[in-house]
Amino acid sequence: MAITSANQLELLQTAEAVAREKNIDPSLVIEAMEESLARAAKSRYGAEMDIRVSIDRKTGRATFTRVRTVVEEELLENYQAEFTVEQAKQYMENPEIGHTFVEEIPPVEMGRIAAQSAKQVILQKVREAERDKQYEEFKDKAGTIINALVKREEYGNVIVDVGAGEAILRRNEKIGRESYRPNDRIRCYIKDVRREQRGPQIFLSRTAPEFMAELFKMEVPEIYDGIIEIKSVARDPGSRAKIAVISHDGSIDPVGACVGMRGSRVQAVVNELQGEKIDIIPWNEDQPTFLVNALQPAEVSKVVLDEEAERIEVVVPDEQLSLAIGRRGQNVRLASQLTGLDIDIMTEADESARRQAEFEERTKLFMATLDVDEFFAQLLVSEGFTNLEEVAYVEIDELLVIDGVDEDTAGELQARARDFLDAQNRKALEKARELGVEDSLFEFDGLTPQMVEALAEDGVKTLEDFATCADWELAGGWTTVDGERVKDDGVLEKFDMGLEEAQTLIMTARIMLGWVDPTELEAEEAESADEQEAEA
Repeated sequence: MAITSANQLELLQTAEAVAREKNIDPSLVIEAMEESLARAAKSRYGAEMDIRVSIDRKTGRATFTRVRTVVEEELLENYQAEFTVEQAKQYMENPEIGHTFVEEIPPVEMGRIAAQSAKQVILQKVREAERDKQYEEFKDKAGTIINALVKREEYGNVIVDVGAGEAILRRNEKIGRESYRPNDRIRCYIKDVRREQRGPQIFLSRTAPEFMAELFKMEVPEIYDGIIEIKSVARDPGSRAKIAVISHDGSIDPVGACVGMRGSRVQAVVNELQGEKIDIIPWNEDQPTFLVNALQPAEVSKVVLDEEAERIEVVVPDEQLSLAIGRRGQNVRLASQLTGLDIDIMTEADESARRQAEFEERTKLFMATLDVDEFFAQLLVSEGFTNLEEVAYVEIDELLVIDGVDEDTAGELQARARDFLDAQNRKALEKARELGVEDSLFEFDGLTPQMVEALAEDGVKTLEDFATCADWELAGGWTTVDGERVKDDGVLEKFDMGLEEAQTLIMTARIMLGWVDPTELEAEEAESADEQEAEA
């Protein structure tokens, strides 16, 4: 087949027909035709030649050209597509490196094999264009809900028709034991859209927390308008869920708006989620208050928050324990997901027993170190003293409030406490020196002798060693492993070392060693503060 005037317009007509059928840009089909004709020409003139084909978008005329590029003599490799400056002077004036010489060549006569190859190129390009169009159509729809038609089920995964192609609802993204038949209508959340070799892959979900949030946005106009905001969602798909909401309009109750008249709005979401029970909870900036709301319907007696560890202790009446935990731990698990905190639940009896154990432990500490009787040690603990440092260095007036303690007694108590601490310090210093600690670490402000001893036992014996430590290595922290939060013990954690204090000490050591320029550090902190202020 030659590209003659008789079939020039047929190229354009074919391109238009294919483009209409596949719903893609006709220029993409013409580009595919140009590439396929260029391949056919290379098979006729030589594979090493740089042959290009251009089809006029109005007349359909195909122009075949050979392109040669001017390169440096030592870089000349392809003699059919490249030539040197000297060689180029035969064809063009003042040639320079990088210039190209283009000459028109006769159209090729396409044999059966060449025509078949051209057809394959065109089909491949059309398929790629279809895939690109599908990806572009759905990539911006990720995070939204789509109505789809079930086509088939494969190994528990549901393949659905989304109009421009297919999407997959994996079996672990289905609610409970949902099953669907061909031609069933299904509503899903577009969780992810990926561009892959075999074409765009669209992954759907009905178990994602975002699916519930989007359903509420469809049912509750105040959420769609931004008057009510969904702050957090936690789900046990098909069983129970908790959703935290806040109103930006003081006259609108966020919980009531989400529930709707006689529960109509929340019931519509429940029906879509196969009867999943939904607790709608008012969000609160105060984490303990928010947690008390999140643990509903259980009553909470007391909340103790550890912000550094992102853990929280909740004390409930004995009879409320099973309700707070929920069936198979469901209630506390959802509350934990909703608040982003690890929750320890204990009964009032458990807390009382723990407090009693701590009381006895501190009583024994004071009896052993201050040489006082049990009654007097209990008085100290009752007044809130927890360690020897508090007794040794507290203002004397705070000891005088204890019944039966006068100035002489208070002075004697502080003297005994300081003597004991001094003895401990001397012992710690001796041990640290035996372990090889250098003077630079002893002289570093902010570390007690006991801290230096603990660092030495962990292999930190110089200021350089200390400066290379991470804050969590000193103060401890939490790491998430396989979805479970695991405690990382800190070397100085037993001395009540916090993350912020650890960061300050480590940075001070780095500045002393010249590793960090304090002026640059101040500039970074100022820039960070400005960014946070701008975000706020």
